[in-house]
Amino acid sequence: MALSLGQKAGWGLADMGIVVFVIVKQLLILTYLTTVLGVPVGIAGFVTTAVLVFDMITDPIIGYLSDKTQSRFGRRAPWMFMGVLVMAAGMVGLFSTPSGMETAGNLTWVVGFFVLATVGFTMVAIPYGAQSGEITQDPQERSAMTGFRMAFASIGILIGGALIPGLAGSMGYAMAALVVTPLMVGAVWISLWATRKAPRIEQPAQVSLSGMFGLVFSNKAFVVLVLIYGVMTLAIAMITAGLPFAALYLIVDSGDTPLSGAAQALTTLSLMFAAFVVGSILSQAVWVLLSNRLGKVGALIFGLSLYVVLLYALNMMLPSVNVTVIAGMFVLAGMTNGAYQQIPWAIYPDLMDVTRRETGIAIEGAFSAIWLFGQKLANAVAPAVLGLTLSAAGWQETTDGVVAQTDGALGALQLSITLIPAGILIVAILGLAFVYRPMARRALA
Repeated sequence: MALSLGQKAGWGLADMGIVVFVIVKQLLILTYLTTVLGVPVGIAGFVTTAVLVFDMITDPIIGYLSDKTQSRFGRRAPWMFMGVLVMAAGMVGLFSTPSGMETAGNLTWVVGFFVLATVGFTMVAIPYGAQSGEITQDPQERSAMTGFRMAFASIGILIGGALIPGLAGSMGYAMAALVVTPLMVGAVWISLWATRKAPRIEQPAQVSLSGMFGLVFSNKAFVVLVLIYGVMTLAIAMITAGLPFAALYLIVDSGDTPLSGAAQALTTLSLMFAAFVVGSILSQAVWVLLSNRLGKVGALIFGLSLYVVLLYALNMMLPSVNVTVIAGMFVLAGMTNGAYQQIPWAIYPDLMDVTRRETGIAIEGAFSAIWLFGQKLANAVAPAVLGLTLSAAGWQETTDGVVAQTDGALGALQLSITLIPAGILIVAILGLAFVYRPMARRALA
């Protein structure tokens, strides 16, 4: 049964709420610890990474439990319904650090609520990813669904990366997080309502935990894709984690460019994210079209190659006092990032079908858990890598927002958001072209 337009768009809407938290944890927590609470950058990076590593442990458990769930609402909806409440509450809590505590107390508070929020995130994200393998087996429908998903995700990026920092500057981080929680919860709940009549698998999987993941790891093409997607995510996560620092130290508004007023009103960071989101939204239909014309893997390789070129060009332009030109570059970055955002998520459900066709067992939750493992590992590693890189270069933490940094520290920051991610993306491109694509052709034949 073909999905209606409302079901495709409704399924995609949930990611708007999910991505708000993804961007907050990538973009704001490290900055909050170092520039608001005064935690040394090396310690803050390590703590952030430790929580995200813990988060990966919960993925297989939630995937297994969602595959085994039986309810009149299906296997996935109950997890998503409750999980978004836990995620939103944890996000508000981690920014609500009481005043007057020492560093140890601040870290304990933030880590506790960060753990809560990441458990809620897993309760939503794993079942949500599994839905893409359940509600349709048509590869083109999946591309269209993912196009809607990433268009809504781009709005989530804008909320998490532009709206929250702007609100945080005027009302504080905790109130800013509280203001956007209705959008997060509403997006997931409306998505569940919109897809309530979509096809789904009601019967829980009759297989053990070890048997379930044994089947997943026997799908070699899927495992390789997970690893390559993790490599891509490491590059993007390094850029995201470093961007707040770049907005403070590498992109300085001169006050006489066309977008100077916007930079002053929104903050430079919010303006860059707004430009990035515009590019991402504009590109979604293009990547769906290119996926149909070039094949999904060919379109992804093309998009990542453009990303590498753009990062090299951005490195040549930084540091800059022209926020208008840099905002234009971020529009282009959003367009190239659209390939990374959209296409892998349209590819991996096709590989779920291989295992279901060969075994007759529907374990989309287990596949979704392992799929997110690569992404979460990269997101966990990136803050630690950035923190250690900046710390080794002599980066100075502060509670005042901005402090004088050495040329070496600024140079390390610039490399961390341009040429280092570009090199990592080149590794991913080579893996897609010479390792994954031949395996996928055999598996999907």
